[in-house]
Amino acid sequence: AVELLNKLLNDQIKSRAKKNLVQSRSFAELLQKAIIKYQNRTIEAAKILEELLELAREIQKAQSRGEELGLSDDEIAFYDALTTNKSAVEFMGDETLKKIAKELVQEVRKSATIDFTVKASVQAKMRVIIRRLLKKYKYPPDQRPEAIRLIMEQAQLFGEEWAV
Repeated sequence: AVELLNKLLNDQIKSRAKKNLVQSRSFAELLQKAIIKYQNRTIEAAKILEELLELAREIQKAQSRGEELGLSDDEIAFYDALTTNKSAVEFMGDETLKKIAKELVQEVRKSATIDFTVKASVQAKMRVIIRRLLKKYKYPPDQRPEAIRLIMEQAQLFGEEWAV
């Protein structure tokens, strides 16, 4: 039962990885920690099943989170990339981060080209656009490099789909 639930959750996480990098990494990490505890015999089968079912509920809840925040699936992916930094969330607030996420989707969509994922010049141009957008909204400067890196990774996931 544990192996089956593990496989189902892994498949669910992999499918999320195509749309939301930050969420899929977070869920994969939680799943891996739970399985390691089970394999090391620090928790018993009933407890691991409980943890895996809770993780499944969290994944389901995450799928409806975008609607609650008034964001599309694409926007929530960028929102998650922006909110990995808790100090930015406290400093800027949800509403500003939502605005940035919405604008990021528009800008990345406009900039995405077929060769976006391989051409350094196109990626550099997109990094400049992202950097300007973060600066415009006063995203904490010390956290910008990590945010830009995550946003670029997320953009690359969408790149082929959005390329014009």
